[in-house]
Amino acid sequence: MTSIHPLTPRTTRRLPPLSSLRAFEAAARHGSFKRAADELAVTPTAISHRIRVLEDHTGLKLFVRQVRQVTLTDAGAQLYPVLRESFDAIEAVLARLTQANRRDRVTVSATHAFTAKWLVPRVGRFQALHPDIDLQLHASNDTVDLDTHGVDIAVRYGSGPYPGLAAEVMFADTYAPVANPMLGVHAVADLRAVPLIHFDWTKASAANPTWETWFARTGLEWHPSRGQLRYSDDGHAIQAAVAGQGVALLSLALVAEELAAGYLVQPFGPAIPGYTYHLVMRADPPPGEAVRAVADWLRQESQPCKS
Repeated sequence: MTSIHPLTPRTTRRLPPLSSLRAFEAAARHGSFKRAADELAVTPTAISHRIRVLEDHTGLKLFVRQVRQVTLTDAGAQLYPVLRESFDAIEAVLARLTQANRRDRVTVSATHAFTAKWLVPRVGRFQALHPDIDLQLHASNDTVDLDTHGVDIAVRYGSGPYPGLAAEVMFADTYAPVANPMLGVHAVADLRAVPLIHFDWTKASAANPTWETWFARTGLEWHPSRGQLRYSDDGHAIQAAVAGQGVALLSLALVAEELAAGYLVQPFGPAIPGYTYHLVMRADPPPGEAVRAVADWLRQESQPCKS
């Protein structure tokens, strides 16, 4: 760390107010008090006053004031390049110092369930690869506008298209019956004896993978169970299945960790197709380096899901 020594009286600087120097430099650069005022967010009268302060301080006339323009005097022409170069040097050093301390932040938006069950468990791997990038997760079941919500990347679940955005397939989803192994469900016939867990889809559609569509697509006869449990969110349905409250038809991508750990089992099939996860970004302007790094990481993490 560089030490700073107090100035002795012999080296004390006797400079005019910084505001007057800034006003002079801006007015000289623009050749206009009005444009200088616009840059510094003050009135032209304030610019004129600050320059008067500088002229009074130096005892020099710095501008020739005309009706629609101002021109530098000889004294002003000598002072201007010195101030311009000084301010340029200060600006360059501050830009370099702040850039060195600035961390890139990338915001990824996805549904509550996808964020909690797919993104969050993988964040540690991202941090190990990119410790210089701050990853911010934005969970919402509503379709967010990337511009108004300050989102860099969205993971959209559906069939698309996504007009005005650059979209690519991450992986296709599949759904199958899953249950806590302690529930003792081994065959389709066992569904008669246990509750079926449902969750509400944001948009109603015949293509939604529900228990009704599972029975219809598999050609199996619908067997009303002894009870029905319905949740407003698929994340809650996952928790209910892990707790042994019944059998749920769930996304195999979202319960992959529970299946691997043995908290859930897939006692029988078949699995039916769900929708497709898409990686979505702005088409224009092109994403920066940090956003591209997050997009590449999402592509890499998606590879096992595609197989």
